[in-house]
Amino acid sequence: MGPLRDNPPEPVDFFEVAPENWIGVGGKLGKDFGWFTERYPFVAHGLSLSIGSPAPLDETFLFRVKRFLDEHHFRFYTEHLSYCSDDGHLYDLLPIPFTEEAVDYVAGRIRRVQDILERRIAMENVSYYAAPGKEMDEIAFINAVLSEADCDLLLDVNNIYVNSINHRYDAEQFLKALPAERVVYMHMAGHYDEADDLKVDTHGAPIIDPVWDLLETAYGHFGVVPTLLERDFNIPPLPELLSEVNHIKALQTKWNAARDHDIAHQN
Repeated sequence: MGPLRDNPPEPVDFFEVAPENWIGVGGKLGKDFGWFTERYPFVAHGLSLSIGSPAPLDETFLFRVKRFLDEHHFRFYTEHLSYCSDDGHLYDLLPIPFTEEAVDYVAGRIRRVQDILERRIAMENVSYYAAPGKEMDEIAFINAVLSEADCDLLLDVNNIYVNSINHRYDAEQFLKALPAERVVYMHMAGHYDEADDLKVDTHGAPIIDPVWDLLETAYGHFGVVPTLLERDFNIPPLPELLSEVNHIKALQTKWNAARDHDIAHQN
């Protein structure tokens, strides 16, 4: 946090953190974190809700999350449409079976989370490498969960691209089938090329041109919404990271100008 606090980056409009990393943190780190949350909008992207798990929801944890979100005035709480636990936690996001039974189960758990947190949450479309027990397409599963749970969507653009290669579907067609009214913000990230037909979502590399192109498609279809750059490891110097943030902002400016132009001509 030192370089960020000493040289506040002008292009950055908001930050995202995993609440699990900050709940209960005090001392100097806690004060430094509070310095940022007082000055910037923050969103929380959880790691351990495990919404598809067969184990009961950890409601004690959720009440701690609620206090944390309220204390720091977080704009959104988001999680992964996957699971990572049963009797214990794993360090990976596992795919929920694309079935009607899973839709009902997951949607019920999301509604309970929203009741406890007293706010809408957003679920992220995740990358996956197998589809056990599949009875419906990924897009049908996501849309059914969002509708039945009446929750929002964190749209991960890179995950759509990765999945489209790994599972051989059209990324733009998939993106345009998502409900625009539920998109609260987007993720952009890099990935690892294991092979021509196998991409691994890592958040550890620069964003590639096809993913930038897909972001433009998203802005053209959904309008410009807040977009977060994710980088979890192989973290380059701050100026290099900010060059990707600036690219996002440049695309947002471009599509906002196109929208304003269209509105002017309609009038």
